[in-house]
Amino acid sequence: MAAKVEWLEVGGDPDVWRSLGLVVSDDGVIPLFGTSLRIVERSGATGLVGWALSGVDESLDGTLIDGGLATSVVDPAGPLVALHELGASGLDHVVVMTPDLDRTTGEIAAASGCELKRVREVGAMRQGFHRIGRGGLIVEVVERPEIDEGPASFWGLVVNVDDLDAACARIGTDRISAPKDAVQPGRRIATVSKDVGLGLPVALMTV
Repeated sequence: MAAKVEWLEVGGDPDVWRSLGLVVSDDGVIPLFGTSLRIVERSGATGLVGWALSGVDESLDGTLIDGGLATSVVDPAGPLVALHELGASGLDHVVVMTPDLDRTTGEIAAASGCELKRVREVGAMRQGFHRIGRGGLIVEVVERPEIDEGPASFWGLVVNVDDLDAACARIGTDRISAPKDAVQPGRRIATVSKDVGLGLPVALMTV
Protein backbone atom coordinates (compact mmCIF):
# COMPACT_ATOMS: atom_id res chain seq x y z
CA MET A 1 0.00 0.00 0.00
CA ALA A 2 1.40 3.39 -1.01
CA ALA A 3 1.87 6.09 1.59
CA LYS A 4 -0.55 9.00 1.59
CA VAL A 5 -1.03 12.13 3.68
CA GLU A 6 -4.69 11.80 4.62
CA TRP A 7 -4.85 15.16 6.38
CA LEU A 8 -2.80 17.90 7.99
CA GLU A 9 -3.74 18.92 11.53
CA VAL A 10 -4.00 22.64 12.25
CA GLY A 11 -4.59 24.22 15.62
CA GLY A 12 -7.02 27.10 15.59
CA ASP A 13 -10.58 28.38 15.26
CA PRO A 14 -12.74 26.73 12.57
CA ASP A 15 -14.74 29.95 12.13
CA VAL A 16 -11.63 31.80 10.96
CA TRP A 17 -11.20 29.23 8.17
CA ARG A 18 -14.90 29.45 7.36
CA SER A 19 -14.52 33.22 6.97
CA LEU A 20 -12.27 32.58 3.97
CA GLY A 21 -15.02 30.65 2.20
CA LEU A 22 -13.99 27.13 3.19
CA VAL A 23 -16.38 24.42 4.32
CA VAL A 24 -15.51 23.10 7.79
CA SER A 25 -17.48 20.11 9.09
CA ASP A 26 -18.68 19.82 12.68
CA ASP A 27 -15.65 17.63 13.47
CA GLY A 28 -13.24 20.21 12.06
CA VAL A 29 -12.51 18.67 8.66
CA ILE A 30 -11.96 20.86 5.60
CA PRO A 31 -12.56 18.35 2.78
CA LEU A 32 -10.06 18.72 -0.06
CA PHE A 33 -9.10 16.45 -2.93
CA GLY A 34 -6.20 14.19 -1.96
CA THR A 35 -5.18 15.62 1.42
CA SER A 36 -7.67 17.38 3.67
CA LEU A 37 -7.19 19.71 6.62
CA ARG A 38 -8.40 18.96 10.14
CA ILE A 39 -8.80 21.86 12.54
CA VAL A 40 -8.14 20.92 16.15
CA GLU A 41 -9.20 23.13 19.04
CA ARG A 42 -6.76 22.38 21.82
CA SER A 43 -5.37 24.79 24.38
CA GLY A 44 -2.17 26.27 23.05
CA ALA A 45 -2.39 24.47 19.70
CA THR A 46 -1.59 26.84 16.85
CA GLY A 47 -0.21 26.42 13.36
CA LEU A 48 0.47 23.07 11.75
CA VAL A 49 0.59 20.58 14.60
CA GLY A 50 0.84 17.24 12.80
CA TRP A 51 -0.13 15.00 9.91
CA ALA A 52 -1.97 11.71 9.48
CA LEU A 53 -0.44 9.15 7.14
CA SER A 54 -1.85 5.94 5.72
CA GLY A 55 0.08 3.16 4.03
CA VAL A 56 3.07 3.43 6.38
CA ASP A 57 4.45 1.31 9.20
CA GLU A 58 2.12 1.39 12.22
CA SER A 59 5.13 1.88 14.49
CA LEU A 60 5.21 5.51 13.29
CA ASP A 61 1.94 6.26 15.08
CA GLY A 62 2.56 8.85 17.78
CA THR A 63 6.16 9.50 16.74
CA LEU A 64 7.96 12.68 15.75
CA ILE A 65 9.62 12.27 12.35
CA ASP A 66 13.01 13.99 12.53
CA GLY A 67 12.16 15.01 16.08
CA GLY A 68 9.43 17.49 15.19
CA LEU A 69 6.86 16.22 12.66
CA ALA A 70 4.07 14.76 14.82
CA THR A 71 2.73 11.73 12.99
CA SER A 72 -0.44 9.67 13.28
CA VAL A 73 -1.00 6.47 11.31
CA VAL A 74 -4.59 6.05 10.11
CA ASP A 75 -6.60 3.87 7.75
CA PRO A 76 -6.99 5.09 4.16
CA ALA A 77 -9.95 7.44 3.87
CA GLY A 78 -12.46 7.58 1.06
CA PRO A 79 -12.69 10.62 -1.23
CA LEU A 80 -13.90 13.78 0.51
CA VAL A 81 -15.76 16.36 -1.52
CA ALA A 82 -17.09 19.82 -0.68
CA LEU A 83 -18.08 22.85 -2.71
CA HIS A 84 -16.04 25.68 -1.20
CA GLU A 85 -17.08 29.27 -1.90
CA LEU A 86 -13.35 30.01 -2.11
CA GLY A 87 -13.02 27.64 -5.06
CA ALA A 88 -10.47 25.51 -3.21
CA SER A 89 -9.78 22.17 -4.86
CA GLY A 90 -6.84 20.70 -2.92
CA LEU A 91 -3.53 21.30 -1.21
CA ASP A 92 -0.58 22.01 -3.49
CA HIS A 93 2.15 21.52 -0.90
CA VAL A 94 3.14 21.76 2.74
CA VAL A 95 6.35 23.46 3.87
CA VAL A 96 8.69 21.97 6.46
CA MET A 97 11.57 24.00 7.93
CA THR A 98 14.85 22.41 8.98
CA PRO A 99 18.45 23.29 9.86
CA ASP A 100 19.62 20.15 8.01
CA LEU A 101 18.01 19.33 4.66
CA ASP A 102 19.77 16.01 4.18
CA ARG A 103 18.80 14.76 7.63
CA THR A 104 15.14 15.73 7.33
CA THR A 105 14.61 14.49 3.79
CA GLY A 106 16.27 11.22 4.77
CA GLU A 107 13.90 10.82 7.71
CA ILE A 108 10.85 11.59 5.56
CA ALA A 109 11.99 9.11 2.91
CA ALA A 110 12.57 6.39 5.50
CA ALA A 111 9.13 6.94 7.06
CA SER A 112 7.09 7.27 3.89
CA GLY A 113 9.05 5.25 1.34
CA CYS A 114 8.93 8.33 -0.92
CA GLU A 115 12.41 9.38 -1.94
CA LEU A 116 13.64 12.93 -2.39
CA LYS A 117 12.74 14.06 -5.93
CA ARG A 118 15.01 17.06 -6.36
CA VAL A 119 16.94 19.79 -4.59
CA ARG A 120 16.80 23.48 -5.51
CA GLU A 121 19.38 25.98 -4.30
CA VAL A 122 18.63 29.71 -4.10
CA GLY A 123 21.57 31.54 -2.56
CA ALA A 124 22.08 30.15 0.93
CA MET A 125 18.66 28.48 0.94
CA ARG A 126 18.17 24.85 -0.09
CA GLN A 127 14.83 23.26 -0.89
CA GLY A 128 14.12 19.55 -1.20
CA PHE A 129 10.90 18.07 -2.57
CA HIS A 130 9.08 14.82 -1.84
CA ARG A 131 5.76 13.68 -3.26
CA ILE A 132 3.98 11.41 -0.79
CA GLY A 133 2.31 8.74 -2.90
CA ARG A 134 1.54 8.76 -6.59
CA GLY A 135 0.05 12.15 -7.42
CA GLY A 136 -0.03 12.94 -3.70
CA LEU A 137 0.91 15.90 -1.53
CA ILE A 138 4.21 17.65 -2.20
CA VAL A 139 6.37 18.18 0.88
CA GLU A 140 8.76 21.10 0.42
CA VAL A 141 11.62 20.93 2.92
CA VAL A 142 13.46 24.23 3.38
CA GLU A 143 16.92 24.69 4.91
CA ARG A 144 18.06 28.21 5.79
CA PRO A 145 21.28 29.14 7.59
CA GLU A 146 19.40 31.22 10.17
CA ILE A 147 17.34 28.26 11.41
CA ASP A 148 18.59 27.15 14.82
CA GLU A 149 19.88 23.62 15.28
CA GLY A 150 17.12 21.27 16.31
CA PRO A 151 14.24 19.22 14.91
CA ALA A 152 12.31 19.81 11.72
CA SER A 153 9.01 21.67 12.03
CA PHE A 154 5.89 22.21 9.96
CA TRP A 155 5.60 25.79 8.75
CA GLY A 156 2.92 26.60 6.17
CA LEU A 157 0.80 25.35 3.29
CA VAL A 158 -0.47 26.29 -0.15
CA VAL A 159 -4.05 25.72 -1.31
CA ASN A 160 -4.97 25.38 -4.98
CA VAL A 161 -7.97 27.40 -6.12
CA ASP A 162 -9.89 27.37 -9.38
CA ASP A 163 -9.94 31.16 -9.81
CA LEU A 164 -7.32 33.11 -7.86
CA ASP A 165 -8.69 36.56 -8.66
CA ALA A 166 -12.18 35.54 -7.55
CA ALA A 167 -10.77 33.97 -4.38
CA CYS A 168 -8.87 37.15 -3.51
CA ALA A 169 -11.99 39.24 -4.12
CA ARG A 170 -13.95 36.87 -1.87
CA ILE A 171 -11.43 37.22 0.96
CA GLY A 172 -10.92 40.97 0.53
CA THR A 173 -7.88 43.01 -0.46
CA ASP A 174 -7.21 43.94 3.19
CA ARG A 175 -6.83 40.23 4.10
CA ILE A 176 -4.78 38.84 1.21
CA SER A 177 -1.94 40.10 -0.97
CA ALA A 178 -2.35 40.91 -4.64
CA PRO A 179 -1.71 37.90 -6.90
CA LYS A 180 1.76 37.63 -8.40
CA ASP A 181 3.69 35.15 -10.52
CA ALA A 182 4.62 31.99 -8.61
CA VAL A 183 7.97 30.20 -8.83
CA GLN A 184 6.16 27.49 -10.77
CA PRO A 185 5.99 28.62 -14.43
CA GLY A 186 2.57 29.79 -15.57
CA ARG A 187 1.05 29.85 -12.10
CA ARG A 188 0.10 32.72 -9.77
CA ILE A 189 0.02 32.98 -5.99
CA ALA A 190 -1.33 35.24 -3.23
CA THR A 191 -0.63 35.15 0.52
CA VAL A 192 -3.27 35.40 3.24
CA SER A 193 -2.46 38.13 5.77
CA LYS A 194 -1.30 36.93 9.20
CA ASP A 195 -3.84 39.37 10.68
CA VAL A 196 -6.61 37.00 9.54
CA GLY A 197 -5.56 34.77 12.45
CA LEU A 198 -4.99 31.38 10.81
CA GLY A 199 -1.87 30.90 12.94
CA LEU A 200 0.35 29.79 10.07
CA PRO A 201 1.44 31.04 6.64
CA VAL A 202 -1.19 30.14 4.01
CA ALA A 203 -1.09 30.99 0.33
CA LEU A 204 -3.52 30.40 -2.52
CA MET A 205 -2.27 29.35 -5.94
CA THR A 206 -3.68 28.64 -9.37
CA VAL A 207 -3.81 25.01 -10.41
